[in-house]
Amino acid sequence: MRSLAGVLVILPVIAAWELVTRRLGDTDFPPPTGIVARMHELWFSGPAARLFLTDDAVDNILPSMGRMFSGWLLAAFIGVLAGVALGRSRVAADYVDALIEFGRAVPPPLLLPLFLALFQAGLAMQLAAIVSGVIWPVLLNSIDGARNVDRTYTETATVFGLSRPQRLCRIVIPAASPKIFAGLRLSLSLALILMVISEVFGSTNGIGYQLLVAQRSFDTPGVWATIALLGILGYIVNALFVLAERRLLIWHRQANRTP
Repeated sequence: MRSLAGVLVILPVIAAWELVTRRLGDTDFPPPTGIVARMHELWFSGPAARLFLTDDAVDNILPSMGRMFSGWLLAAFIGVLAGVALGRSRVAADYVDALIEFGRAVPPPLLLPLFLALFQAGLAMQLAAIVSGVIWPVLLNSIDGARNVDRTYTETATVFGLSRPQRLCRIVIPAASPKIFAGLRLSLSLALILMVISEVFGSTNGIGYQLLVAQRSFDTPGVWATIALLGILGYIVNALFVLAERRLLIWHRQANRTP
């Protein structure tokens, strides 16, 4: 019912957008049908054997998604590992708290000139840009989740003689996983944004680079088509992550429903 309600809201908006833009006739604001036609021409008019992907789609969309997920996975690994360690050690967290607050306050796009100077334009610079912005939600949520594990669980583990690695794997990480997944979900949208920004500044392919080319060549439908593509990709990636989260954390929802 919620999905149906969402469709019923979106369709009138698109219809109104189509009517208004056609009446105005402004080339800077093409109608939705024009944007969809340009998307089909750019990326989805290829052969059926290649899932209708064009050469532009293979050369730009696939590399962009590879960079995005590579940076996100790297940030997730570092953030969860460091976050759980800091969450279980109050002394270590106190030492690095100022550094964490400083790092998260710096807007990631402002670090792009630094990464360009260190790594030059290329994959290393793009991954550094993505990781520098994506890691903070994962790190902070992992710290919070690991720090606020119910004492009853840890005391029970001590009574049963579980070793520290066993307590970490069987008690701490499962208990902190809802918070960790919340950070991962937030960071996924940030990874998409930073992927585009890094490609605009230092890439010769990718969605961000194609957006820059469309802008410089005054291809207004191409600009809007790229923006629409990013929105669709963000929606799909978030929906897939929510589906995986529900499957992996089903035990958590069942436990909360237990009276």
